Parts: sequence; structure tokens; C-alpha cells
Amino acid sequence: MRDNHSVTLKIVIEAGGAPYEQVRAQIAEQARSGELPVGYRLPTVRGLAESLGLAANTVAKAYRALESDGVIETRGRNGTFVAAAGSAAEREAASAAQAYAERVRRLGLSEGDASAAVRDALRAAYGD
Repeated sequence: MRDNHSVTLKIVIEAGGAPYEQVRAQIAEQARSGELPVGYRLPTVRGLAESLGLAANTVAKAYRALESDGVIETRGRNGTFVAAAGSAAEREAASAAQAYAERVRRLGLSEGDASAAVRDALRAAYGD
């Protein structure tokens, strides 16, 4: 059974961003928004590269980054699919938070100082 979802990417090389980063960011956003549902089969690296006019290595780099982030998963010869990114991202965030908490405690920071450092880092990352 084939669904009606498809990868819709607009790569603007002149925008100054690296093409692989544009591919990565757009697929990640579409997966997070649900535009690409969990379990959706992505085009092959070669197929997507050809349709976008990019080198296969560029798309492969984007796919590797997406897989590392838990957004997609490769199932060998069966293809590459949108993963349950929320749960993978939440697990990774919880692990990073736990490591941070242990580290700042060893450094002797108070809970308030550790929280303030996180708030500052989040504001910087999200542009708030």
C-alpha cells in the first residue's frame, strides 16, 4: 500500500547554507511536523540526489546526520524510513540531561546555577 506523502525539498544552493544541511534540516522539519509520518520510506540516496541535482555523497551525509539524530533509520536493503523521532530525541535529551546533571554536581555548582546555565544555553540555541 502506497501513501500520499512525499518528500518535498527545495534546495537553494545560493542561500549560503551547505546543501547537505538544507536537505537534513528540511527532512528533519517535515518528520517533526508529521508531514512525513513515522514509517514513511524515504527515497534512496541516489534517487534523491538525482532529483535534487546533488552529488550522492551530499545526500548520504544528510542521511547519516539524520540517522545520528534519530530522525530516520536505515533498515539495510529495505530502505530508509522516518523513525519515531520524538521518542528517540526524548531519550537522547534525557541522557544528555542526566550527564549534564552529574557533571555540574561534580563541579560543585548549585542547582540554581546549573539551571541558569541551561536556560542561557537554550536561549542562545533557540534565539530567544
